[in-house]
Amino acid sequence: MLRITVHDKPPVLTFQLEGELAGPWVRELEECWQRALASQPEPILRVDLTGVTFIEEAGKTCLAALHRQGAEFVAADCLTKAIVAEITHQ
Repeated sequence: MLRITVHDKPPVLTFQLEGELAGPWVRELEECWQRALASQPEPILRVDLTGVTFIEEAGKTCLAALHRQGAEFVAADCLTKAIVAEITHQ
């Protein structure tokens, strides 16, 4: 299960994720992302992963796509930071 909370405080649009980025929740994030971008022309995009407990391979692919669209990531624990580094090639 994944909870997605969108914080729209122009110019920053933050997606706060809590739970597992896996299974059908990956598609839900993609759809939520597209809806939010349609409503705000050129936001600063941020994905808060501090509440994420698991990211499957499809979730990593989704996050990589968001990064290519300009998303910044916020991560707190070592595993999530390592995944972000892998996605952003840092």
